[in-house]
Amino acid sequence: MAQPTNSQSTYDQVGIREDLSDIIYDVSPTETPFLSLAGRSEATNTYHEWQVDSLAAAATNYVIEGDDATSDAATATTRRGNYTNISDKVARVTGTARAVNTAGRADEMDYQVLKRAKELKRDMETVLLANNARVAGDDSTARECAGVPAWLITNTDFGATGADATGDGTDARTDGTQRAFTEDQVKTVMQLCWENGGMPDVLMTGSFNRQIASSFTGGKTGFQKAEDKVLHATYDVYESDFGQLKMIPNRFQRSRDAFVLQSDMWKVAFMPGRNMVTTDLAKTGDTDRKQILSEYTLEACNEKASGMIADLTTS
Repeated sequence: MAQPTNSQSTYDQVGIREDLSDIIYDVSPTETPFLSLAGRSEATNTYHEWQVDSLAAAATNYVIEGDDATSDAATATTRRGNYTNISDKVARVTGTARAVNTAGRADEMDYQVLKRAKELKRDMETVLLANNARVAGDDSTARECAGVPAWLITNTDFGATGADATGDGTDARTDGTQRAFTEDQVKTVMQLCWENGGMPDVLMTGSFNRQIASSFTGGKTGFQKAEDKVLHATYDVYESDFGQLKMIPNRFQRSRDAFVLQSDMWKVAFMPGRNMVTTDLAKTGDTDRKQILSEYTLEACNEKASGMIADLTTS
């Protein structure tokens, strides 16, 4: 078949209007599980402190009838501290870019601010879960807060050559030889947490090891009903001898780490008025600038309640 002679087609036309959808598609992940589960606190200084304590070990306790009471030894609390970390994103848009007719958004600045805020939240999640030591900073060096791995020392399981940090935020843990993630490692850490008074409720891993965790059996054999048309290849909760763990994958933590966390023993402390605050920056020409900023730190209320499995393979 051929097109009839002198037919005007779209290939010949001039002036066809642009067909541009008014929807912008973005599948970039924005979930920040740790930020969501951690409590909130307030930091009123760049060095935020809290106290931890513990009871004396339980012992056989026999007292002679009528004996004079003997005072028991007292122990002081332990102060812990972390530096506030400033994270920001800046959106800058020209006057013309704000004036033109755009698809998918009414104002380019509003759209860019929304994107930068989502990006900032992802950065904060990454900072809080990083194997990073705290840094005091100075006039030319940014302050840095110590991330979760720098605090966990009591209930840990790690590979050969690996080593725990000091546990006060002053140094990072030493990475060791990577090895496969196993259910026995989870059981070991859960037992340690329980023996030290913790009741973890979350197992947080990267994507690869979340799939490995789906193969844990808990010593049981799974059964599928013949009439069930859904293949159940995963589960959301792991029930151990020492409580349940909600299985949460996290895109922004190190893939080699698996955290066993008691969620109410972790807080994010924000400086007053500096939690995701948006500020107009000085105009220096035909552009508008807005800064989205957070000043915050990680508060490890008592690391003995949580644990981690380190040095895991990631592929």
